[in-house]
Amino acid sequence: MAAARSRPGETIEPWTVGRVLAWATADFRSRAIETAQLDAELLLGLALGLDRIRLILEHQRPLTPDELSRYRDLIKRRRGGEPIAYIRGEREFYGLPIHVDTRVLIPRPDTETLVEVALERTRARSMFGNALDLCTGSGCVAIAFSHARRSWRMTGVDASTGALEVARDNAVRLGVVPGVRFLEGDLFAPLGPDERFDLVTANPPYIPDAELAELDTGIREFEPRLALAGGGDGLDVIRRIVEEAPGHLSPGGVLALEVGHDQADRVHELLERAGLSQIERRRDYGGHERVVSAAAS
Repeated sequence: MAAARSRPGETIEPWTVGRVLAWATADFRSRAIETAQLDAELLLGLALGLDRIRLILEHQRPLTPDELSRYRDLIKRRRGGEPIAYIRGEREFYGLPIHVDTRVLIPRPDTETLVEVALERTRARSMFGNALDLCTGSGCVAIAFSHARRSWRMTGVDASTGALEVARDNAVRLGVVPGVRFLEGDLFAPLGPDERFDLVTANPPYIPDAELAELDTGIREFEPRLALAGGGDGLDVIRRIVEEAPGHLSPGGVLALEVGHDQADRVHELLERAGLSQIERRRDYGGHERVVSAAAS
């Protein structure tokens, strides 16, 4: 995609919104980018400051040289495998605009299942409660839950200073600061010895180390390894959470964990061994058993 240059007597077709979108979509498809058209539209919208509806309405508008230059720069980043969410600096999660960058994992639609389970299993205590979100990352789960349960107190914990900076920023922007605090540390370590919770959620790293090299470039090269690597079988962090959670759950308190697509059976066994009961498994949008939850006695 180069700026149009004309010769004497020659008519050059301008780079309109519609034409540049068609070109970028074809380019992305040639590079096996599955969401080629959507990516082309989102990036052009970012370059022009327009939403997708305005792109349709203005499809015949020619782009200025500066606009073309901005769009080319964004296309180069996407060609290099950088995820759209990082380029745009935002990803929608549970209806909320969550700011993201390479300090945090990009929120996935499947993780919305974790929020749904958390809300459903604490419905009887909906007026008031105390919740904990481990491996909070961008804060998406903690903030989505707090947005729905304004009267609850929420604590988010993460080992990454950078991730907590993103989470705190999201909490401020989305107006849940009064009910949310974020602590830096390793799982339950930064909590007081007597703190108990009616709900503990976690989307921990659960990818087996041997599988990291097989991940999509956008995940492998851009998302934080700390949020992905789960040890030899992917369950290193999950085991620790399950072992320590009973000491931090109030009577009847719920532990809800996002797990790998083939880990539900093993996590179910871990919860049983830890003395937790009322174990439930919930499938994600793709049909995988994605969230395993249980209650304390």
